[in-house]
Amino acid sequence: MATRRGRVAPRAKGRPIVSSRFGSAWDSPGFLLWHASLRWQRQMTAALRPMGLTHVQFVLLASTWWLVTHGGQPSQRELADHAGTDVMMTSQVVRALQAKGLITRQPDEHDPRALRLGLTRRGERVAQQALAAVESADEAYFRVVEDGPRLIGALRAMAGRSRSV
Repeated sequence: MATRRGRVAPRAKGRPIVSSRFGSAWDSPGFLLWHASLRWQRQMTAALRPMGLTHVQFVLLASTWWLVTHGGQPSQRELADHAGTDVMMTSQVVRALQAKGLITRQPDEHDPRALRLGLTRRGERVAQQALAAVESADEAYFRVVEDGPRLIGALRAMAGRSRSV
């Protein structure tokens, strides 16, 4: 097993050696992506702390803001689809955002099972503050990348999103 510095742990007596095509875990793209993601998440958490938002709350608040400013009042299902989140988890987080006075939920006039989402004035302000903080943190984090457009293309491909919507 590789350690953080790339050394190989001694073989345990009687246990088979498991091989890997990587000389070190730090050569594995998946392992590197995992650590890059953890580091990025820590920076997002720090950027959002002053607004009292968790990262998932930010994603759903910002997605609500985006959908509201680009076409009206989304349903919770539309929000979950846009954000790529589980519908039940989305409902729980939206309730928490509503309790914070950031999001409104109203019954859909055409479908009594659906709830339509909106932003309060405070929600609009917090969403814009959070977007600015996250975009600034992203800029600082991704500054090490020499070819930003190529990275965006690669991330879109990995996410299965061939275009921005």
